[in-house]
Amino acid sequence: MKRKSSKLLYILAASIILLASCQNAGNQKANSDPYAKPGSHPMIANSETAQVPTESGDVIGYLHKGVYNYKGIPYAKAERFMPPQKPDSWEGVRSSRSYGPVCPIDVASMIFYDEMEFAQQHNFWFMKEDDCLNLNVWTPGINDSKKRPVMVWLHGGGYFAGSSCELPTYDGESLSGGEDVVVVSLNHRLNVLGFLDLSAVDDQYAQSANVGMMDIVMALEWVQNNISNFGGDPGNVTIFGQSGGAGKVATLMYAPSAKGLFHKAIMQSGGGPTFADKNVTQKVGLAVLEVLGLSKTETEKLKDIPYDELLAAGTQAIDMVRASGEKIGRLGWGPVQDGVFLPYQPGDSEGDLISKDVPLMIGTTRTEFGMSSMTPYFKGTKEEVTEYLGTIYKDKTDAFVAAYDKAYPDTKMPSDMIDVDFMMRPGSVNFANIKNDVEGAPTYMYLFSWDSPVLDGMLKAAHCMEIAFVFNNIHRNEEYNGGTPEAYALAEKLSKTWAVFAHSGNPNNDLMPSWEPYTEQEGATMIMDNVSVLKYHHDKELLEIASSVELPSLF
Repeated sequence: MKRKSSKLLYILAASIILLASCQNAGNQKANSDPYAKPGSHPMIANSETAQVPTESGDVIGYLHKGVYNYKGIPYAKAERFMPPQKPDSWEGVRSSRSYGPVCPIDVASMIFYDEMEFAQQHNFWFMKEDDCLNLNVWTPGINDSKKRPVMVWLHGGGYFAGSSCELPTYDGESLSGGEDVVVVSLNHRLNVLGFLDLSAVDDQYAQSANVGMMDIVMALEWVQNNISNFGGDPGNVTIFGQSGGAGKVATLMYAPSAKGLFHKAIMQSGGGPTFADKNVTQKVGLAVLEVLGLSKTETEKLKDIPYDELLAAGTQAIDMVRASGEKIGRLGWGPVQDGVFLPYQPGDSEGDLISKDVPLMIGTTRTEFGMSSMTPYFKGTKEEVTEYLGTIYKDKTDAFVAAYDKAYPDTKMPSDMIDVDFMMRPGSVNFANIKNDVEGAPTYMYLFSWDSPVLDGMLKAAHCMEIAFVFNNIHRNEEYNGGTPEAYALAEKLSKTWAVFAHSGNPNNDLMPSWEPYTEQEGATMIMDNVSVLKYHHDKELLEIASSVELPSLF
């Protein structure tokens, strides 16, 4: 029993954190594989291939299966707690073939039990605070004057963990080559380094609460100034992200400084954000001084405190402020409504207008944080599962089961009724309603409902499951998706759908059913599975029942 409780804790934590040829061949799709002939080679890495100029200096990457790869390109530099600045220039050609350093995190808290590490295949890359503002680019062509859509990926991990290379499915080569788009991913400051509010401590740190998001804005500015040399169109940029990355997408939609730097947005499993109250986050900043035994006249010492000590102080400070009765988000760190970088909350009429003309695609997975595999009900009968649900829904149990059967008539396991997501989907629906109320660019809603067969089906349509499909990277993480023919077929459809949306702001294509924009009245939602189908308010009754009871806390 102790093992099951421990595993349950780990899987929930994991879930929230739950990451060529020559010039002519380089313009081909990776799927066509210009190196299919015997005796040819798919990798070219030399001093003559893949050199591109940037504002800071030339970079050189490598060519693999018709896609140019660049990794670890600096897009900014920053002092601790300070806004980012443009990076230093360099002489000669900078080798950019390996991922750059990532923001420091508490790795110990990210190591999960065997099955989850097997499934997700985390890559905890080397960390370096003063050199982590770098990005990666994948493109089918360089210096060719073509204007390909640009897709900028924002990694998950909340605002406290993760990196651009944390999961193998983040690799942009397949999506770029297969769909003729330029893919960019990036690292930025996280946790205490990116979101510690010291504005009440020292005026020089007036903007410290949101420097992690300012980093992303700086990366988008880099895209505007440099991506044309990588074959991309700075006038057609889509930001997309999953989990915490989806929250970052939404945050940028409310940041005046980001307006015009992107033109389309995709939110995957992010719910809807609420920015932290500055009055509360300032208390955290003051509490950090208290924990470290520093006065306001000693704030310069904050710059030299070792990261581990600073993070521990930040964590303790959050606990102290929570204990005083203040409300702080469950993950602790995140964007702050500071009145400057973020003047508004989602739902504020003026704030909603900032991204009025940005088409949005938003969705979740059906069983984001399913936990039934850690209970006796995982393979239980419908009667056994219904009996368990009775402890939660009481006299509404029969109505819940009926609403579930109506929403998901093809459910595979009775325990899906326990695992169905009520954390991310309600927030996503609410955010879509806010966007719809503005009467601007359209919103398209989806629900990823494909179940993984791995580990006796325990993963189902879990948090992070859709990422491999979006990037057409089934082969890079078969431990999570099984590598089945069905998975490969669905990945072709989803990667094309995401790319088509990046091209035009409309996801409709010949591989998917006709997809209508979402409205609060009609509730059109694309259910994505082996056979996808558009449904209307398919789970409205289910969501209403779930919202009327106190659900078990997952975290």
